[in-house]
Amino acid sequence: MRVARTLVITAAAVTALCGASCMGSRQPSGGAETRDTAAARAALSRLEADARALVSTNGCNMSSQCRAAPIGARVCGGPRTYVAYCAATTDSMALFKRLDQLKTAETQINQQAGMFGTCEFLMPPTVTSQGGSCTIPVP
Repeated sequence: MRVARTLVITAAAVTALCGASCMGSRQPSGGAETRDTAAARAALSRLEADARALVSTNGCNMSSQCRAAPIGARVCGGPRTYVAYCAATTDSMALFKRLDQLKTAETQINQQAGMFGTCEFLMPPTVTSQGGSCTIPVP
């Protein structure tokens, strides 16, 4: 069930992110489905990797300089997870622009695929500075 859900999400991601031009021609065989799944998974991973590459955790000596940024979109709303970043050394505007693109893509995918999931709200974590680096403490 989880594998099937992942396949639907990733296939929808490619369509939502870049349309038919990224999908190539469809073949009636299972080979096209496998390529679509891999391409969709890569597209979502690329968006998230691009966002995470903009994050700088170093350069904040006080916890008050650290922030948590929401990543992705859960089916019932809210972020999928959070990432810690140092507000003094991260281009926050560029980061949130990319995170918004990821959220929009995941939201669209979730809607198109008719996804369902647990409807619990993920609260922003407490972010602290340890040794000049912002982190989210593991409970």
